Amino acid sequence: MSAKRKLQKFEQNKTFPHFFEPQLYYNNFSDFELKAKWHSEFFKNSNPIILELGCGKGEYSVNIATMFPEKNCIGVDIKGARMWKGASESLKMGLKNIAFLRTRVEFTPLCFGKDEISEIWLTFPDPQLGPKKRIKKRLTSSVFLSKYQKFLKNNGIINLKTDDDTLYKYTLRIIQANNLELLVNTDDLYNSSYYQGLLAIKTHYESLWNKENRIIKYLKFRLPYNVEIIEPEYEEE
Repeated sequence: MSAKRKLQKFEQNKTFPHFFEPQLYYNNFSDFELKAKWHSEFFKNSNPIILELGCGKGEYSVNIATMFPEKNCIGVDIKGARMWKGASESLKMGLKNIAFLRTRVEFTPLCFGKDEISEIWLTFPDPQLGPKKRIKKRLTSSVFLSKYQKFLKNNGIINLKTDDDTLYKYTLRIIQANNLELLVNTDDLYNSSYYQGLLAIKTHYESLWNKENRIIKYLKFRLPYNVEIIEPEYEEE
């Protein structure tokens, strides 16, 4: 994508009524203005809010909002040019139960209030492979699960869809180490009974992985907010 096209998308994002770009920085910990007010001031209903973290082009967010009009969905990513697609499509479709938030996932506790989110989707997040110090950057690490506890309802659901075997096995270990309730576990989604509905939606990146014949894994588990999440023992090479 050319730099000019990216700038055009950035400018268009600013005109979308459901696209937000809170000015959050590591040295400025002020809360976003819609924190704890998404139901009352934006969606104007009390329906459950589903969060897609690292939403990319927003395929899952748009499909969730379309398939479940009785729920609200917010797609979160830092790549504004990618998010433009989901934001523009949902606007053309006239969807009223969707929003897009351009920010880093680590800033989400500044954007959502206690018990404000019911469910989280992690669709093909960066597995953060390499040195041990990168583990804390994984979106299913103890660092990030602890962040989610600040705004996810008690025993709220977390979904992980990934092509990466290391991230899949690591997440299983953190679930087991913290005695979290595991609802679904498949190391071959397409050849399981779960491959239907939302799980049959394919993101742009999933389609790319399909061309490389990568096997897609899926985990679904609950996250209570009254337990301290610990990191499992390091077992990777």
